[in-house]
Amino acid sequence: MNSVPALEEPLKKALGPATAKVMAEHLGLHTVGDLLHHYPRRYAERGELTRLADLPLDEHVTVVAQVASARILKFNGGAGQRLEVTITDGSGQLQLVFFGRGIHKPHKDLLPGTRAMFAGKASVFNRKMQLAHPAYELLRADALDAGEADEAIGSWAGALLPIYPATAKLESWKIAKAVDMVLPSAREALDPLPDSLREGRGLVPLPEALLKVHRPHTKADIADARARLKWDEAFVLQVALARRRFADAQLPAVARVPRPDGLLTAFDAKLPFTLTDGQQKVSKEIFDGLATEHPMHRLLQGEVGSGKTMVALRAMLAVVDAGGQAAMLAPTEVLAQQHHRSITEMMGELAEGGMLGGAEHSTKVVLLTGSMGVAARRQALLDLVTGDAGIVIGTHALIEDKVQFHDLGLVVVDEQHRFGVEQRDALRGKGKQPPHLLVMTATPIPRTVAMTVFGDLETSVLDQLPAGRSPIATHVVPAADKPHFLARAWERVREEVENGHQAYVVCPRIGDEEEQGGKKGKGAKKESAEDAAEKRPPLAVLDVAEELAHGALRGLKVEVLHGRMQPDDKDAVMRRFAAGETDVLVATTVIEVGVNVPNATAMVIMDADRFGVSQLHQLRGRVGRGSAAGLCLLVSEMPEASPARARLGAVAATLDGFELSRIDLEQRREGDVLGQAQSGVRSSLRMLAVIEDEEIIADARQEATAVVAADPDLEHLPGLHTALDALLDEEREQYLDKG
Repeated sequence: MNSVPALEEPLKKALGPATAKVMAEHLGLHTVGDLLHHYPRRYAERGELTRLADLPLDEHVTVVAQVASARILKFNGGAGQRLEVTITDGSGQLQLVFFGRGIHKPHKDLLPGTRAMFAGKASVFNRKMQLAHPAYELLRADALDAGEADEAIGSWAGALLPIYPATAKLESWKIAKAVDMVLPSAREALDPLPDSLREGRGLVPLPEALLKVHRPHTKADIADARARLKWDEAFVLQVALARRRFADAQLPAVARVPRPDGLLTAFDAKLPFTLTDGQQKVSKEIFDGLATEHPMHRLLQGEVGSGKTMVALRAMLAVVDAGGQAAMLAPTEVLAQQHHRSITEMMGELAEGGMLGGAEHSTKVVLLTGSMGVAARRQALLDLVTGDAGIVIGTHALIEDKVQFHDLGLVVVDEQHRFGVEQRDALRGKGKQPPHLLVMTATPIPRTVAMTVFGDLETSVLDQLPAGRSPIATHVVPAADKPHFLARAWERVREEVENGHQAYVVCPRIGDEEEQGGKKGKGAKKESAEDAAEKRPPLAVLDVAEELAHGALRGLKVEVLHGRMQPDDKDAVMRRFAAGETDVLVATTVIEVGVNVPNATAMVIMDADRFGVSQLHQLRGRVGRGSAAGLCLLVSEMPEASPARARLGAVAATLDGFELSRIDLEQRREGDVLGQAQSGVRSSLRMLAVIEDEEIIADARQEATAVVAADPDLEHLPGLHTALDALLDEEREQYLDKG
């Protein structure tokens, strides 16, 4: 084990305090091991130069190119001078500019024919791409005289230059030089993979992978290194999750088996429809989990409108049948009230336990939110502690210390991504033994992301819509290019209302906050249509509602709904809308999740480009919930060729949430699936691409489960233990706790 310190040595000692400080501040690198795991982003072949034609604007770039020409120009009547250097790589040209005293050294170095690496921020001046005052590093062969050059170029042209993720303060080649200094330590890296696994899959040892990824001689070296390092990331992460699943499986729980002629049977008998095959399959998975003597941990993914609430309710009824209580945790009051309303409606007299007119098999269903009156709250708390209430639906108010259960058997968490680790744990801590857990999300998650982010949960997927659900037609409305399309959109809303239906209009902002005036303009250059559309403050509920009520939708009953309204007012607005008294509801995304008004058939989303792909899909799921077809109009002022419009086109083209979540992920990149993006710590996934490497993740999960089953404490795998400790600093450990 004395080999570990080589990689744990602080960079300050290895590279000196100045470089170490920049690496820590700008790249989050602190130890030799951190630097060895800072892999090249790509490799430039000295023989075939990087394509200048593909340079991204406003990004810090590194290019390898040849100087085509260099000239000094005077300006300000000869008082000022600048050096303009044109470089080329065959695919395109790029201009470099140097000013003032800074021109002398590059003028001497950058002679036509010279090859060098250049780094700087790509910008546009006079409609030409340029780098101003780039840093550069001459490539060795140029420094030789002509006789030796031919010989040197032979070995030089084939070499692969690593290009590292860099910052303005630290160019790629400076990182490369630092890596050269610590690379010998790579030989002492402890291998986290069990030998049998590594050999069985034909992977190179870790020290070899680190040497090959940083200093490859051939493309095959890079492929070997990547294959190995991807496996490390997938495997170590899956071992962390497998250990969590293993630990959970050791916990005791009360098996909850519904009695044959109880509440669940009575509920099923009064359903006016049959469950879909998907609902029956998923229900069976859940009932099997509830019947075990260790806590079930299950993620239920369901397309918008696939009937998740029905599945969750049947699970809660099964637990009540078995003598326990079930709690459903919702992220907002609007949603908690909505769930309470729809569940009591679905259950009818079965939800009137202890009341006159209640059925023989019945229970109480109580609501608990922060804004309830004192008397109602006191009664709800009493019903929970005595066990009279079999089902409670609430917001964070459920988690407070005062709330006590008679016998909590199941916790259902709706819209998982809105709850933190402490909240879920606090609720789980209210059972005499750990309760079973069912986590629901309507945000479809590609299978590999589910295996990675929710890897400690078993997954069930509902991807079939209940019979009678209508398709939703989605169209992009280009408001700036074709204003008459927007006018037609409001006509369509009127037509829906005239046919006895209702509509939503969604805006990104409420409108009672200070104007934020968009982003500041850079200089006084003429801005593009895209910039202009982005700079305008997002449209607001209060302004749009006012405008519509006096303009395009004059004569219709228009109401507003947003998060800053009083809870009672919100509930009253929702009730009026659900009862059909309001024609058009202008709202923020408070309606995004769970709001169910089957008579609402149209939705107009203003500034749709300001929402994410998954969010648009969620919002759209609020219409087409009845027998009439749904219509969703995505209004945007972004120009046709912009990426934002392409994103909206993707949403309009498919109703498949899983397909959209893949598109969303590919566009945003996965960031860090371990949630590190929010905390500012570097991503734990440097090589692994969650979408592309589906097979590796699935295989790694299988291998990890087997390794943990055989050796839960990893006593025989010290290298794996060390790698786990590095991955699971406290922050990530907590993130995994969230599931």
